[in-house]
Amino acid sequence: MSQSSASITVGGRELSFSNLDKPLYASGFTKGNVLEYYGRVADSMLPLLKGRAVTLKRYPNGTAAPFFFGKRCPPHKPDWVNTATVTGSTGDVEHCLINDTATLLWAANLAALEFHVPMALANKPDRPTAMVFDLDPGAPATLIDCLRLGLKLEKRLGGYDLKCFAKTSGSKGLHIYVPLNSAVTFDQTKTFARQIAQQLEKEDPTGVTATMSKSVRAGKVFIDWSQNDRHKTTVCAFSLRALSSPTVSTPVSWTEIKSAEKSGYVSKLVFDPASVLKRLAMGNNSFGEIPALKQKLPKSITA
Repeated sequence: MSQSSASITVGGRELSFSNLDKPLYASGFTKGNVLEYYGRVADSMLPLLKGRAVTLKRYPNGTAAPFFFGKRCPPHKPDWVNTATVTGSTGDVEHCLINDTATLLWAANLAALEFHVPMALANKPDRPTAMVFDLDPGAPATLIDCLRLGLKLEKRLGGYDLKCFAKTSGSKGLHIYVPLNSAVTFDQTKTFARQIAQQLEKEDPTGVTATMSKSVRAGKVFIDWSQNDRHKTTVCAFSLRALSSPTVSTPVSWTEIKSAEKSGYVSKLVFDPASVLKRLAMGNNSFGEIPALKQKLPKSITA
């Protein structure tokens, strides 16, 4: 998209795009590039967005300028944009539902570079469909430390017959997802995640912390178990991230993680939009299993 504006029809919906040549990243990646990326990644991303009360992280003047989180669906939305009202920490909020490609592109045209979603569907806000562990390194700890811990976490969860999937945060961390899609509550997922995090902290107190306080995170990987909360959101897989150059929160295999951890080449796990689209063209999308895979949390956890 090289022109400044365009109109296209997507799924029977007429869309008008503006300022397509406007750079939104310091690298020169434009609004048109953003729209093109989301249009091409839609088939893989939509199953992870559909039916969820999305929060749009919008950068109207690019990633170097102020941004804002848009929880409430804009009042000027087209009539065909579906919404859901969910009771949040500040009361009832009407969220956009990104259920189709047209809505995804409409939101991207609002300079929504990042898409953040809760663990639950909007029509069942108290029932998480997955559990997540957000591994966040505190300097001088790095992504390598997250990879090492992620491998331990995969093994630990496997001991409970729980299959898990990893994606890069698109920034400096790693996200581990445990699909459930079964009868479970946030109290259960949050408690389980906290207990696992505390176990790993106990085994490696100099390299791992499960404590929320930022004052104790230096040189450690923080296992953020608190993301398993009704009011919390996590960046969606395949979402762009708002850095100086566009990176993507990208599903990665455990084989890739082992290889990068062993070699120390974390650059292998930094993906731009073009590399993500190439991966998808090769069928590389482990997160494709997440919407349908059913698993149950154990009734108790071993010490």
